[in-house]
Amino acid sequence: MARVQAGEFQLGWREWGKGDVTVVFIHGNLASKDWIELAAPLFPSGLRVIGIDWRGCGDSDRPMPAADYSNYSMQQHAQDMLAALDALGITFCHLATHSTGGIIAARMLLMQPQRFGHVFALDPITPLGMAFNADQIGVFRAMMASREMTRAVLATAASSLFVPESLAPNVVPRFREGLGETRALFERVLEQTFSVSEGIWIGTPVNLNREWESKELQRRMHEIRHPHLVLWGERDGWIPSADLRTMAAAMPDCRLVIVPGVGHSMNLEVPALYAGYFGAWFGGRAK
Repeated sequence: MARVQAGEFQLGWREWGKGDVTVVFIHGNLASKDWIELAAPLFPSGLRVIGIDWRGCGDSDRPMPAADYSNYSMQQHAQDMLAALDALGITFCHLATHSTGGIIAARMLLMQPQRFGHVFALDPITPLGMAFNADQIGVFRAMMASREMTRAVLATAASSLFVPESLAPNVVPRFREGLGETRALFERVLEQTFSVSEGIWIGTPVNLNREWESKELQRRMHEIRHPHLVLWGERDGWIPSADLRTMAAAMPDCRLVIVPGVGHSMNLEVPALYAGYFGAWFGGRAK
């Protein structure tokens, strides 16, 4: 288990490839760097891909959450990532993000724009943030106490892996046949989910709602000039496509591609397809 010092805490990290072009993967909520594990061997040669766990996730430290979860804010996660890049000696890189990793990356891009090149965003939470009411946050509290509920909710984040009828309320999700190592990885990342900090379970929706209420990043989207390729799975029930269209219209260099037959997590659902888009966007770059 590799760890890197980021301020007061250590973050887990993992590396695939030894190329001259560095891409840093920022994962989503309740997740880890391991979500690209099956795709990474299919990335083009010439790339060095580094995944870093947020504080509270994966192999990273789990600081006690503040009463208001302010030490698990999107800004804090962004500062952690920048500190980890400093410690790893990465002065310039590209970014690949998934889900909530998208808004963390937006803060990174605004804090140190010169440090980053191209961005590949899979079903990202946009700079608009996301609204969560008390009942919705209550669902996360219930998930903390129930493995069955967590499995059911996480299954909706990788919907194409499951028999569609089994994703209905009060039904146990059933995998499709023939998934092999993809099914095994889903089971492993599901187990990782149960070990994350309360600062992740509750702090993430609380802080995403603060981003949505403040509108700070929404007002600054035009400042993010880094070339973006944004993928949205047409079966994604988590991220509103309207948010992505707003993002694509507001940012100067942002291309939105809608991918049929895939849910919220192409990196888990169809690793080879994810690697194909990843390689097309980052492969062959000189830096």
